[in-house]
Amino acid sequence: MSAPLKVYKRIGDLRKLSAKDFAATILIYADGFLEDAITSISAAKANSGDDVAIYLLISGSLELGDIAAIIDERTYVVQITEGVGWGEAMNALIKLANSPFVIVMDPSTILTGDAITPTLAKLSEGEFSAVGWRGGLVNTDDEWRSVDDKGVGEVDVLFSYFLGLNRDHALEAGAFNIRAVYYRNADIEFGLKLRQAQGRLWQLDLPLKQERHHGYYDTDPAYRDEQSKKNYDRILQRYRGKNEILSPRR
Repeated sequence: MSAPLKVYKRIGDLRKLSAKDFAATILIYADGFLEDAITSISAAKANSGDDVAIYLLISGSLELGDIAAIIDERTYVVQITEGVGWGEAMNALIKLANSPFVIVMDPSTILTGDAITPTLAKLSEGEFSAVGWRGGLVNTDDEWRSVDDKGVGEVDVLFSYFLGLNRDHALEAGAFNIRAVYYRNADIEFGLKLRQAQGRLWQLDLPLKQERHHGYYDTDPAYRDEQSKKNYDRILQRYRGKNEILSPRR
């Protein structure tokens, strides 16, 4: 096995996963439901070239099952046995990626075709710091409490189902908030942080589908709602009313 599973107790112990350089790196966080991650990674490999690496971070002491079968020259798996929150895990993977671009992807997202090439092509133009599949414009009429999907075009925020990033721009903007232990709304917060740092975001139609989102539907509702609210409360406290950071309305 060319890239064995790496196991650490804490995220701070994590070291470089690969010595090879790649055109892009797909980043996936799994806190349970590893079969979803295996399915998602298999589809990603079937619809991308060998110059696209895949990093999977497993949070907690889970039963790993068949996870070793997906490890190869471009697929790297690391387990943080004491667990780690979503934002802190993603930031660590972004920093360790050996590529100019990274793609944050949820285990529920399945590539049905080549979604990587158009994403990287748009990022390579240099005008946009983030390119993604789903997102939209902040609805200022309801006091920033929702996001309206306007389809393809420039947006305020993009969701982490499939989110391509200029790695340097993401890090310069501070990446995700490490206080976001749960994924939901952390992507909205990051999008606004990127906009505040003069970054631009573009939404694309891509050959992707989403299977059951276990991270939402099968997470304890009290925990899910509490953490989602914490993430959104930070958004309202830090950004609501700062209309000057928003992209052009359309």
